[in-house]
Amino acid sequence: MAGRLNAGFLVHILTASGAALALLALDAAVERRWSAMFGWLSAALLVDAADGPLARYFRIADTLPRWSGETLDLVVDFVTYVFVPAYATGASGLIAAPLDTAAALAIVTTGALYFADRRMKTHDNFFRGFPAVWNCVAFYLLLLQPPSAVVASCVALLAALTFVPFPFIHPLRVKRLRPLNIALLVAWAVLGFVALVRDLSPDGWVTAGLCAIAVYFVAFGLLRAGAGDEAP
Repeated sequence: MAGRLNAGFLVHILTASGAALALLALDAAVERRWSAMFGWLSAALLVDAADGPLARYFRIADTLPRWSGETLDLVVDFVTYVFVPAYATGASGLIAAPLDTAAALAIVTTGALYFADRRMKTHDNFFRGFPAVWNCVAFYLLLLQPPSAVVASCVALLAALTFVPFPFIHPLRVKRLRPLNIALLVAWAVLGFVALVRDLSPDGWVTAGLCAIAVYFVAFGLLRAGAGDEAP
């Protein structure tokens, strides 16, 4: 039992390390080292992917009830998915002042509300509304470098879609076409790594592949919405 308790607490430490990675990402963002920032955020994503299965394996909810793994996970996810990307979006120069600050504030406010939503997922593990993956949004914005008005409009639209109950796929948990979704997620990770190695200035085929995968994942949720099988 003692070994299980120790192992369980190590999983909590692993989860909490995501906050440390977020701080390193923020430090890189302050210095406008965007590829380094996304590198640290990617490391945090790997931690986020690993800690859940480990927590279930060691039954941490039962063996260590004092610490809430769910709360810890939400705190870390907020700083990695929302807070650091919000700063990057506002400080990158992609949006002209004063809308840059307004955009960053909109991201953190709507993101905080989304993380507090007890109905953020549907019965079949789709996210309900835009799932506050602002790290991905910031990645695409810094990759594509669209005009300021387009960036501001994109942020405003996604912030509003946080509260619109359309389904957005969770590639790992949605059962429908899961092997294809996971394969595309792996392909996205590889292409994203290439983009970071090239300092967000990759060859056109890399950018095209990243955009095509993003379109697929968005369309997947929209097609599900069109099927009319949303759960209450």
